[in-house]
Amino acid sequence: MSETLSVTEVVRNFAEYVNRVAYRRESFVLVRGNKAVAEIRPLPSGRLVGELPGLVSSLPRLDDADQFAADLDAARDELRRLEVPDPWQS
Repeated sequence: MSETLSVTEVVRNFAEYVNRVAYRRESFVLVRGNKAVAEIRPLPSGRLVGELPGLVSSLPRLDDADQFAADLDAARDELRRLEVPDPWQS
């Protein structure tokens, strides 16, 4: 829900309200003469679903999946062989 503020209040403390929108993701309705005239709200973040095909096509190709799987298995085996000390043991 948006908080209602006078335009004068926002002008006097503009940086504060911009920071609240940017960092706290708050929204404000600006009122002049008891009439809502504008809204300050965060821009949507993330990407649109329609951008997904282009994003996926821009990713590097995995040409040798079998070698990649073998590398992952080797890395997992190596991690199992390592003795990791208990950080809580004194």
